[in-house]
Amino acid sequence: MYDLLSGLSIVEASSFVASPTAGLYCAQMGAEVIRVDHIAGGLDYDRYMLTKEGRSLSWENLNRAKKSVALDLRGEEGRELLVELAARTANLITNLPEKSFLSHDAVKAAQPDGADELVSVRIMGWHDGRQAMDFTVNAASGYPLMCGPEDWDDRTAPPVNQVLPAWDFITGAYSAFALLAALRRRDATGQGSEVRVPLGDVAMGTVANSGAMAEMLYRGADRERLGNAIWGAFGRDFRSRDGVRFMVAALTAKQWAGLVAALGLADEIATLESELGVHFADGDEPRFEHRHRLFALFQARAAQIDWADLSARMTEAGCTFERYRTMHEAANDPELVANNPLFGPSPANPSGFSYPAPRSFANLPAEDAGDPAPAPYLGQHTEEVLAERLGLASGTIADLVDRKIARLSDETT
Repeated sequence: MYDLLSGLSIVEASSFVASPTAGLYCAQMGAEVIRVDHIAGGLDYDRYMLTKEGRSLSWENLNRAKKSVALDLRGEEGRELLVELAARTANLITNLPEKSFLSHDAVKAAQPDGADELVSVRIMGWHDGRQAMDFTVNAASGYPLMCGPEDWDDRTAPPVNQVLPAWDFITGAYSAFALLAALRRRDATGQGSEVRVPLGDVAMGTVANSGAMAEMLYRGADRERLGNAIWGAFGRDFRSRDGVRFMVAALTAKQWAGLVAALGLADEIATLESELGVHFADGDEPRFEHRHRLFALFQARAAQIDWADLSARMTEAGCTFERYRTMHEAANDPELVANNPLFGPSPANPSGFSYPAPRSFANLPAEDAGDPAPAPYLGQHTEEVLAERLGLASGTIADLVDRKIARLSDETT
């Protein structure tokens, strides 16, 4: 971890992906992030996939470098402790509903001496309070109906959902940014802030920021399906003679020239340019408009060359390309993982399973990020945090734990 945010403490009451991601990114930059869960675990504590010991690998990785406090959040006492902890810390990340016990106003009212320093970042579904998750927001965005082979009939073709919950991760990153922006203003003015980040707004705002919304309104219709082609530029997957499938992209004149040189297609390209009356080095438009003719040329040549030779040629020519891997192959690829300084040695994971762990995605070449920190055990830091933050004596905390255990026992009998 870096220490850019050392001295900053954040209470996180969250579940699933977006909200824990916001806390994770802050923790990796040195913030003390105190994740608070129900004593039996939150909604995501047992999220698939589980190890044979019953530990969630998702929970383990989204909560690295954090502290864990477990309270009886189904009872009034536990909820009051969480509110007080958030109020005294004055920095909160959560995806609990605004009308829950952990509303901004409820936490603000619990701040000592009537302070107005609370910064709360609340991740929501839709802006109007409706529930949402990544895959339902994605359905609304239009992207799944852009995906699929070109020859699919738009009247009957199914949507193609993406596997990666991208909106969750983008929302988590944006929420961390919004938190730090609000903290900067508080440093300058002393004023706290309630910040709400709807998952749906992140998705629709991204559609707008990318230019896609304006494009749809301008053209008055939907974009056609493109298969694996890149929209508006030259790029697609191809297959070498020995069956290796790879992706290329040529968005600049240099990338285009390198790709043509690597595959030895200068004469064929010149002939096609003469036939069509275009110059492909002029930019994206001619390459995209005549992509099918170009794809045929490139695939025919790629099919004559084995991957080892082809990749060497493209590397020498400075091309932008990569071969396709399964995720299992990627996880075992030394170039991507073992020899990548992003990953460090396995910490003492609660799952007991050892595997490379990522450091912060951003790196500071002049500073040592240290080894990756492990995720906590559920409730591992409860006594420490409650004693330090709320001044509770160990006997009081032990009594709380006994009552929590008794309550859980009652619930299971």
